[in-house]
Amino acid sequence: MADGVFNISKGRVVEFYNRVENNDPGTSTIEIMLLKVNEAEATLIDHANYSLLIADAGNTEADFTNYARINLTDTELAALPTPDITNDRFEVDMPDQTWSTAGNATNNTLTKFVTGYDPSAGADTTILPMTHHDFSVTTDGSDITAQINALGFFRAA
Repeated sequence: MADGVFNISKGRVVEFYNRVENNDPGTSTIEIMLLKVNEAEATLIDHANYSLLIADAGNTEADFTNYARINLTDTELAALPTPDITNDRFEVDMPDQTWSTAGNATNNTLTKFVTGYDPSAGADTTILPMTHHDFSVTTDGSDITAQINALGFFRAA
């Protein structure tokens, strides 16, 4: 489950997931960023877009060898599930994410896995941060995988 939800996305993560899954708009994606330094959660969750998030001196995006953000489209996401009526909640999932040959020439000690909604495949100013997850990994040239909880990356309850 999510370690935290950014204020801009509270009550909207399922909506954003659904928009990407339904190509609304067709350029929409869920974008995944890794951080190697992050500020305290109370401050972290206040950022309204990726540009503001990484402009803050308390947050530093990963830069290990072979790092690139991952963009998930409707083809990588599972169909939007139905709400769990029995337990009065809504859970959404995504596949585990792997960065191949992560590091070696330049290594990072990672701290956070961040998801964001990008409606336009555009600039960092258009990407709304959704959730953040603890991700404590040090790169060394081998593959790293963010294993998503079997219950999903987000639960609205």
